[in-house]
Amino acid sequence: MSTSPLSHFDRHGQAQMVDVTTKAETHRHATASGAISMRPETLALVVAGSASKGDVLAVARIAAIQGAKRTSDLIPLCHPIALTRITVEFEIDCAASSIACKARVESFGRTGVEMEALSAVSIGLLTIYDMCKAADRGMRLEGVRLLEKDGGRSGRWQGD
Repeated sequence: MSTSPLSHFDRHGQAQMVDVTTKAETHRHATASGAISMRPETLALVVAGSASKGDVLAVARIAAIQGAKRTSDLIPLCHPIALTRITVEFEIDCAASSIACKARVESFGRTGVEMEALSAVSIGLLTIYDMCKAADRGMRLEGVRLLEKDGGRSGRWQGD
């Protein structure tokens, strides 16, 4: 069997954790984003801080940080990484009746932090859903994606 371009498979097609032993330790960072759309009445509850479960965005921020830290527990072939910084920002868009989430994750290590940034955004948005679902089960998570990453052998990548 030929060598797969997918690094999580060995030459026999078996799943594997990528060997990072020989990779250099460098400063690595990644930024991801996504959004959750909801009914205007639901967004008004979040903005007013009157959702029945409390301050939605404060809880979602902590959940996003925890999600980044626990990525290797959730995604089987991710390496446990000592993260050095996690920032999470929320932006409310009343016109679109949505909340955008952006997470930036940093480390000094042998492997990138793209999955940690994506996990932070996903968990943050899922937490908003969980806290608001009693008011609006039709909310939609949208556009979760990697915006940029830097560090390591592959260097900088930036999406459109």
